Parts: sequence; C-alpha cells; structure tokens
Amino acid sequence: MLSLAGPPVAETVYAELQAQIATLPYVPHLRVVRLGEDPASVSYVRLKDRQAKKIGLSSQVDVFPENTSQAELLAYIQALNTDPAVDGILVQSPVPKQIDFNVVLQAINPDKDVDGLTPTNAGRLWMGLPALESCTPAGVMRILKHYGLEVAGREVVIINRSNLVGKPLAAMMLRQNATVTLAHSKTRHLQAVAQRAEVLVTAVGRPNFIQPDWVRPGAVVVDVSINRVGQNAQGRDILLGDVSPDVALVASALTPVPGGVGPMTVAMLLSNTVQAAIRRRG
Repeated sequence: MLSLAGPPVAETVYAELQAQIATLPYVPHLRVVRLGEDPASVSYVRLKDRQAKKIGLSSQVDVFPENTSQAELLAYIQALNTDPAVDGILVQSPVPKQIDFNVVLQAINPDKDVDGLTPTNAGRLWMGLPALESCTPAGVMRILKHYGLEVAGREVVIINRSNLVGKPLAAMMLRQNATVTLAHSKTRHLQAVAQRAEVLVTAVGRPNFIQPDWVRPGAVVVDVSINRVGQNAQGRDILLGDVSPDVALVASALTPVPGGVGPMTVAMLLSNTVQAAIRRRG
C-alpha cells in the first residue's frame, strides 16, 4: 500500500514558491487576523507565520481582543482591502460568538482571499474560472497529483458537504473529469455509496468511522479529518483520522493521520498568497 504522506509534497510546494518569490521585484505580504487567545488558533497562526517567513514571504499577525465587535473587525478588514501593501488576508477561525464568520468572509476582497472561501472565489471555482482555491481541498488535489494518482474518469465519493472541504473539492474533482458523489450524514445507505468509490475522501470528524468493509478493494483513501481523542502519558494530543488503520489492508493508497493532508493546508495558503500577489501586482 502506498502511504500518501503530506510533508514531502508540502516541501515540494515550498521549494517551488521560494524559487518563484526570488523572481519577483517585490515581496508578497500576508496579513493574518486572530481574535482572542484560543490555544489551537494561537499555535496554528504561529505555524503559518513562521512558514511564510521561512520561504521568503512577508507576514504579519494582528491580534485583537476576544470581545472585539463585528463592526470593528469589518472596519479593519476594509482597511486591509484598500492597503496596496497587503496581498493576502486571512481571518483565523473559529471566531468569537459575536462575530458572524460568513459576514466576515463576504467583507474580504476576493482578490486577497487567500483562504479561498469568499462567495466570489467559490463561484469562480464552480464556473471553471481562475480563483483562489480553498486550501485543504487544493492540498488534497496536490497530494494526488504528486503521487501520480489520476482522478479522470474515476468514481470519487466525498463524505463531507461543507463549504470548507466537500463542495470546493467536488468542483476541483469535476474539473479533473472525475465522476463525483457528495455524501453526508443524511445519505441513504452511506456504506454502500462509499463502497463504490475508486477514490474515497472522508472529512466526517469521527475517529475510525471508515472501516475496511466500507472501502472498495484497491481504492485510494484520503482522510482529511484530525480528531483529538485525548492525551498520552507525555501530555501530547492523541490524533486519529476518520479511517481505521485496518483500511490499509484493502486500500491501494492511504493518507496517514497525522502527516497526511494537514501539512498541505498551510502550503496551499502560502501558494495562494504568492498567486494573489502576482495577479494583483503583475
């Protein structure tokens, strides 16, 4: 069975970006907005900022109090939209309860939307037009490409219908001429639907949800979920995916958790930042 490890793919993306940045007469600038001190958000934003600077991007993290009002946040986003020095804008989620994240997304200039989540970029993606793409699905596609796994003409089942993963990934798969089924918690006979898949993608958020008898023999299985199920004796989080380890006995290729899709999300975010800068500045 082929292990679809993410770190080698991410390193390839970073090397490409470094070479691309070196040819530009400017340094693309990423601005990350974080509200509050949620430990997971603090850690993830630190990772994004550090990796951006490592490959030669300019990056700045703006931290606001957790009680920041939506009006204050929207006013700041508008300032970033009009700032010619800012190429990419990312508002780290989750946001505090007084903030409507959908309203925030609609406020971001689509040409600076490096998360690829604004309605404009989602619409461009579905219409086959140039778009800044949602990072995690773009990471899935890059992993498959890196390991030489074609999706054209193959039956792809995606168990997730979110705006973050399932819907944009379906658009990307269709663009590559796959036959796509979007499944979810209300899908009848979900196991039978999953068994049809030549490429099975899951982002359910339930540890070991996908068992070997859900998987067509020889299928490619992509596990997008990272589920925290406790801590080990050293105090480190125990991370599991949706896919049971026993699926390795029937699949032809499988993403590990951790170390699969996760590293690709940051890589594609930084790729979007460079592409946004080039589209905007030339």
